[in-house]
Amino acid sequence: MTEAILSKQDHLTAIENRRSHYAISNEQVISDERLQQIVTHAVKHTPSSFNSQSGRVVVLLGEQHSKLWEITTETLRKIVPADNFDATQQKMNGFAAGYGTILFFEDQAVIENLQEQFSLYKDNFPIWSLQSSGMLQHVIWTALDSEGYGASLQHYNPLIDDEVKQQWNLSNSWKLLAQMPFGKKLTTPGEKQFQPIEERLKIIK
Repeated sequence: MTEAILSKQDHLTAIENRRSHYAISNEQVISDERLQQIVTHAVKHTPSSFNSQSGRVVVLLGEQHSKLWEITTETLRKIVPADNFDATQQKMNGFAAGYGTILFFEDQAVIENLQEQFSLYKDNFPIWSLQSSGMLQHVIWTALDSEGYGASLQHYNPLIDDEVKQQWNLSNSWKLLAQMPFGKKLTTPGEKQFQPIEERLKIIK
């Protein structure tokens, strides 16, 4: 299986171009084999503390993707006032209109095992786990965007955690951290605004 290799400039450009896309369709942009290749590469090579490899990813396509947003919709219906639910329904419909959803988890059993082995860093392992997951989410998000898919990052956890694990027979030790619906881009995001870089970056020699 051939893996595309980006130049340094291509990599930085891909990071710059990655944006949140909420208007997406279920039209296929790349093959499912290519999609699997991208996600596999990201899961395998994204760094993690102590090389713990605690990240877990589930890719939902077709009816399974639709099922996730049905679960989320019905979960929210129980807690969002009925007279305000139209906006929520429209948002759920927008996510469901995409081609698929990627679920990001961290395996708490791996983290707890590291805490037992290296008690000096016990309090840090959950933090490092979140950092690793954030990197994995960014790697996959950027790669999808480069291939032509638009995506956004959602956080309906922990509201949907139990039903998601039950629906797809996932380990109880997997903690859901984010959901990434993706599909063909239907619109172009507006220009992004930036704070003055001088307020955010210091170079000290």
